[in-house]
Amino acid sequence: MLQRFELNGAPTRAEDLAALALLNYGHFTSMQIRDGRVRGLDLHLQRLESATRELFSSGLDTDQVRAWMRHIVKGEPGPRSLRVTVFSRTMRRERPAELSAIDVLTTSGPLRIVDAHPIRLRSFRYERALPHVKHVGTFGLFHHRRLAQLDGFDDALFVDSSDAISEASVWNIGFFGSTGIVWPDAPALVGVSMQLLDEGLRSHGIATSSLGITRTKMSAYRSAFLTNSSCAVRPVAAIDDVEFVVDDGLTRLLEECYEANPWQTI
Repeated sequence: MLQRFELNGAPTRAEDLAALALLNYGHFTSMQIRDGRVRGLDLHLQRLESATRELFSSGLDTDQVRAWMRHIVKGEPGPRSLRVTVFSRTMRRERPAELSAIDVLTTSGPLRIVDAHPIRLRSFRYERALPHVKHVGTFGLFHHRRLAQLDGFDDALFVDSSDAISEASVWNIGFFGSTGIVWPDAPALVGVSMQLLDEGLRSHGIATSSLGITRTKMSAYRSAFLTNSSCAVRPVAAIDDVEFVVDDGLTRLLEECYEANPWQTI
């Protein structure tokens, strides 16, 4: 299965992507598709609509976006990865506050398989610009992942100026302790998979909360895990020199809670 690209529902030319490549201003969402269905479709569309208003002062026709999503996966019944990127080919770098036409790039490709073995994280003091937006400015994420790997770890974990844990490079992080599941209370992207997992946990009667967790306090938690659209649950083996219990039973429970969310038809 080859990767496919469409701009506003039509085949993409190289020149159509110049603004995205050179100006690098926009936002996106990524998801896993099964037979034209996705978990959390409503959350993905809400993310696209709210970020478009914030970055472009413009609305987004989510019904049209859904039609373009259906079009690019048409004839591809198996599992696929789908990304929707919102940007503008007419946005002027000298006058970015001017209203400009919105463009939507849909990308469909083979399902992205992520190795779910327990991961070791190295913490860095780093804060993304507009952390609540899934924007295309990903340099800092992969740069810090690279630094972590050069230091013998698998990926990067971010803490803010107060030393509070926020998120990992392309993941949300959660902790498990005596009070249940705890999400860090610090500026971060509230991921769709995180929201689905939280909803599934609550439907199973499992307590969740949001608390400030600093690097000095993280050892109080028994286990930790990551979540994103490519891998709903990935155990964390260690953060810096703090080891966590990799609990297969907890991992299965979290996966069950995630999978309790219904598939939604595009």
